[in-house]
Formats: sequence, C-alpha cells, structure tokens
Amino acid sequence: MKPAKPPEELGFLHPVTLTATWCGAGLLPGAPGSWGSLAALPFAWGITLTAGPWGLLMAAFCVFIAGCWAAAHYSRCAGQKDCQHVVIDEVAGQWIALSFAPVDPFVYFWAFFLFRVLDIFKPWPANLADRVLSGGWGIMLDDVIAGTYAALSLHLGLYAIGLL
Repeated sequence: MKPAKPPEELGFLHPVTLTATWCGAGLLPGAPGSWGSLAALPFAWGITLTAGPWGLLMAAFCVFIAGCWAAAHYSRCAGQKDCQHVVIDEVAGQWIALSFAPVDPFVYFWAFFLFRVLDIFKPWPANLADRVLSGGWGIMLDDVIAGTYAALSLHLGLYAIGLL
C-alpha cells in the first residue's frame, strides 16, 4: 500500500497538513489512527521527562486547540466530516492517556492499547460527541474523552497490580 496524499490545495508541507496529520503519520498506509497514536508516544516520553506530567497535560491542551483548527480545515479541504488522515486528535488523546503515568515502556504499551480500544469503541459520551458535534470540536473531543477514560483505566490497572 502506498501512503495517502493530502488534498491538492494544501500539499504535504502546508501547516494545516503537517498539524492535522502529525507530520504525515496520518498519511501512512493501514490504520492512520494507530500510526498517529504511535507517533505521539516518543513526544510524550520527551515532554514528560523535561516538563513533567503537568507539562504533558498542557501540551495536550495546546495540541487540542491547534487540532480543532487544523482538523476542521483539513477535513473541509478533503470533503469529509472527519477525514481518517487527521490524527492530531489521536495525539491529544494519547497524551491525555499518558498524563501522570510512569515513564516506562510497559506502561506506555498499555496506555497505547487502552487508548486505541477506547477510541475505536467510543464509550459514552465519546460516541455522543462524535455523533453530535461537527467541525474541529467534533473531531477532537471524542478522542479527548477516550484519552481520559484510558488514563483512568490505566491508573486503576496500575494501582491494582501495585505499580502505583
């Protein structure tokens, strides 16, 4: 499979494309959401090591704000309500899932897994946000909710096995 191409009027190096696709991760073949979440992990690791868990949460907030703008613009140019190549929402959700989690490969694996499952199945109210909201807010908010659920699930699991 070949990588996808962004809408013609944007091009790959356009700031909207770079932001919405997380520097092209969403254009990789296969499962763009998983690629976006995976590409978010090393940045989360680095942000947490340099700025701590609150720094990662603030970074997720900044990505959310930028993502609302970029996701809406990119999806509009692509002619879709929620273009699958937009993965900035996965970045925000994944970083929320990792907020206040220990910087550890085992924990990051489980945070990735939990977030992907919850993002795919969209438990309430994520499914409501996905269905009712439009534009950038609708694209971003369901992943923020899934990331919050993933963070809670991760912390409960880590507490249950004695790692917190």
